[in-house]
Amino acid sequence: MPWWSWLVIWIVLVLGLLGMLAFFAWWLFRKVVAAGREAAALMEKAEVLSRRAEELHETFEPAVLADADELRAQRQDHLTERAFARQARRDARVRRGRLLVDVDPEMVPARFAHLLRRT
Repeated sequence: MPWWSWLVIWIVLVLGLLGMLAFFAWWLFRKVVAAGREAAALMEKAEVLSRRAEELHETFEPAVLADADELRAQRQDHLTERAFARQARRDARVRRGRLLVDVDPEMVPARFAHLLRRT
């Protein structure tokens, strides 16, 4: 092989390397710019959330300083609400279970009729 062929091979390899590096640099730049945009959007959302959290911030009142009768009444109200919610969830579960168990015999295909027979 003549000497200039080695020169051409190395020039092509170096140009390929530079092209590849340029491609990956452009790809990385686009990723960094997109990440920057997402970080800016995240900062805006965090700012909105922090403002809302400050609005919702309640002052702390220690229970030690409160009246015992009021605390008892609040506790009883809380327990009543929990029992009511628990019963509502149970009723919903029972309703869903009845929907699964009750079957209209007219809607069942003939090949599954043996499943409806009571023994």
